[in-house]
Amino acid sequence: MFTGLIEGTGTLLRIDRHGLDAGMVIRAGCHLEDLRLGESIAVDGACLTVTTFQGNVFTADVSAETLARTTLGRKTAGCRLNLERALRMGDRLGGHIVSGHVDGIGSLLERRSEGRSVRLFFAVPVEMSRYIIAKGSIAINGISLTVNGTGEGRFDVNIVPHTSHETSIAEWRIGEEVNLETDVIGKYVEKLLGAWNAPQGPKDRNPTGIDMEYLQKHGFL
Repeated sequence: MFTGLIEGTGTLLRIDRHGLDAGMVIRAGCHLEDLRLGESIAVDGACLTVTTFQGNVFTADVSAETLARTTLGRKTAGCRLNLERALRMGDRLGGHIVSGHVDGIGSLLERRSEGRSVRLFFAVPVEMSRYIIAKGSIAINGISLTVNGTGEGRFDVNIVPHTSHETSIAEWRIGEEVNLETDVIGKYVEKLLGAWNAPQGPKDRNPTGIDMEYLQKHGFL
């Protein structure tokens, strides 16, 4: 589990292909005290497992599923990657709950300067749009950000100077593909409501009384 608060960036040294999966060798630009074999680390928003490490260089396995659902398989040596180690119990949750399980890939449509900040506009797969709400949270390449506005198949976020400086955002160009993870809470709510609202016999209809109208009335939607 992660928070989307990037601890630092790393440089991809190489990708070693092993049939359908691969291993990424990364030099971290941040301290990795007490790193352990088998530890989870988010690399551009994808949760990977550390398999070897020496100093600030580590290797992480990338499964065929992760290669298919994220941008990691398209990365080349020398590219900059956002890194975050797993959340420890008792740490401050300054971002939002991020699982490191990427939902899909979006692309940067536009950059627009607004004072000292930058607003970024992204295209997103239409099937993901229902999970993205204004003032909600989204992880882009592992960075916890607040959604400013939404539309069918698109959304935008505001980037303050600190976030731009501490992550790879400044290097993103128009058309850049990014890993997206939507807020996990919305997906669980949809799953539960789907079960409650499924066609049933008269005696089995939603005994809890919780439906979309109830959630909206009480501020959950």
